[in-house]
Amino acid sequence: MEKIASFTIDHDVLVPGLYVSRVDMGDIITYDLRFKRPNDGHPLDAAAAHTVEHIFATYLRSSEIRDKVVYFGPMGCLTGFYMILKGATHGEAIKAVKDAALFTANYDGEIPGGRKCECGNYRMHDLPGAKRECGAYYLAIRNNSEKDLSYPVQ
Repeated sequence: MEKIASFTIDHDVLVPGLYVSRVDMGDIITYDLRFKRPNDGHPLDAAAAHTVEHIFATYLRSSEIRDKVVYFGPMGCLTGFYMILKGATHGEAIKAVKDAALFTANYDGEIPGGRKCECGNYRMHDLPGAKRECGAYYLAIRNNSEKDLSYPVQ
């Protein structure tokens, strides 16, 4: 099998941030929202990540870029999330991620899609954990601009 692009990134030098993971068909961009340093023994808690997914995705799909959102979901390694946008500028993506992180960090309400009839694992949520993780992530990216979207190199 061929090595996929995301496995060619040197995870030993990867730090929390917002990165362009790949560009497909010209205007479909996958962003790497890296919340945690890989392999440091402190991944996202699954329940907190699940809650981040629900709130962040709902926020994005209700935001100014709602028609450009293709996907938002967690990485299997629990060090962050992938966001896929179609036709959005990097500036729009950066603003949306900062706004969604800050919104989630300050969220105090019912978890969107968090009821049994709406969610496949409705008991596995952690709102305080999601707020804590998004607060820390916002602090990590609050000053980011388009120049910060490239993966770090060794």
